[in-house]
Amino acid sequence: MEIRVKCRCGEDECSEWTIVELQGVVETQASFQGSIQNLEIGRLCHTDSSQGTYTFTVGYHELVGSKVTLKKPLLVLKKLQLDEQVSGKATELEVVGIIRTKILFKTRPKPLISGTN
Repeated sequence: MEIRVKCRCGEDECSEWTIVELQGVVETQASFQGSIQNLEIGRLCHTDSSQGTYTFTVGYHELVGSKVTLKKPLLVLKKLQLDEQVSGKATELEVVGIIRTKILFKTRPKPLISGTN
């Protein structure tokens, strides 16, 4: 079986993606019942420092992480079905984006406690 991969955006114009890597499990409430599409789980912020520090706030917890370059870049692919007269259906993959970095949160979350007035 032949699978063709093509990129229509050009080598310099592919959109850059970044992976957000968390240690542990993100659990949803029972009211979502498996539908997590478009679910907002937190707020990701980048500090202005040159160190590349990121904060991720989920509920009353704050995680601190940093941007890491991957050893090997990854491709984000979209599967396309093509009809070919000779061999039936053929599969083709289209490049949607390239992942070269990840934001790694490897420390324990810091609890955020609001002050009482």
